[in-house]
Amino acid sequence: MNESPRMTSALLPVLAVVACLGASAVVAQSDVVVELFSSQGCSACPPADALLQDLARMDGVIALSLHVDYWDYIGWADSFASPAHTARQERYAMAAGERTIYTPQFIVGGSHAVVGADAMQVMSLIRDQAARADTVTLQVERRDGVLVIRGTRRSGSETLVVQLVRYVPEETVEILGGENAGQRLVYANIVTDWQVLGLWEGTAALALTVPDAGPGPAVVLVQEEGPGPIHAAMRLD
Repeated sequence: MNESPRMTSALLPVLAVVACLGASAVVAQSDVVVELFSSQGCSACPPADALLQDLARMDGVIALSLHVDYWDYIGWADSFASPAHTARQERYAMAAGERTIYTPQFIVGGSHAVVGADAMQVMSLIRDQAARADTVTLQVERRDGVLVIRGTRRSGSETLVVQLVRYVPEETVEILGGENAGQRLVYANIVTDWQVLGLWEGTAALALTVPDAGPGPAVVLVQEEGPGPIHAAMRLD
């Protein structure tokens, strides 16, 4: 695994970030998914982690933090890191024709990458995604220990991947080694589990019932294979 280069970018104040989203958020029928690939051992990541905290508080945005494991050898093993997160970032890179992966990196809507904590660019992409017409209508509810997932297509017939994501809303970590040694960092929406529930092919309606792991936030998202663009997402708190 190649070492990730250090990226720097100023974090805009949260009020400016909210202003960038503006009226576009109210027209979105499906929340915009923003993934952040980050690491506790990357000195350039704290500004991006802080930006994700701002995004996690916004209506119309599902912000998810995926910690990778390829920084773990530099003096500090990330307590949230998973090789599955690294593999997901690698698949995004392959789908985009990229040969290298970096931290921090945002992926907006499953299709647009931003390297570094560039709040203006991230918010511009969120605004664009929110303004797009939905191709999928998704409904999810908890019922008697299961998740009931229903979906219909407004257009398109490509194969879509139905996924279930679970996360912890917030954790504070004392970093004792590596590039961020001595810092006490707060992380938001830390992904703990990412499951593929099945494939949705053709134009038939989607109907799935899966066991619910219990209380706590979860996200159901429908995405093109690759991974590619995310067509719909719904959060359960």
